[in-house]
Amino acid sequence: MEENNNENLNEEILIGEVETQDSIKIADDVVAVIAGKAVSEVQGVASMAGGFAGGITEVLSGKKNLGKGIKVEVGDKDTKIDVNIIVEYGTRIPDIAFEIQNRVKKAVENMTGLKVLEVNVHVQGVHTSGEEISAETQKTEE
Repeated sequence: MEENNNENLNEEILIGEVETQDSIKIADDVVAVIAGKAVSEVQGVASMAGGFAGGITEVLSGKKNLGKGIKVEVGDKDTKIDVNIIVEYGTRIPDIAFEIQNRVKKAVENMTGLKVLEVNVHVQGVHTSGEEISAETQKTEE
């Protein structure tokens, strides 16, 4: 009887060891898309300021790239996020930046479980109502 109890104890210990070795790694692109979706919901953001290649890819594929203009550094349990935006003319930039920081932090923490250490907002330009935003315009603004 005692031998069976010892075997069960050994099995329990091994099961515990296996459970602690499991981990989840979330890709930078996943966090970027979550952050991009959160930014796109903020009033006053005209567009994301991405590179020329990102704009061409968007035009050719016909799909909106939600990760465009966002740089992410994901660690084991935390992340840092940089957001590059173009704001609408007439909006108050500090208010928009604060709203972006709050929404991005909340969305990323809720969906991934990662702790957001930083959300840095970089305003790359101002969009006036008379001009159209294109990949070429974004390239010249960078």
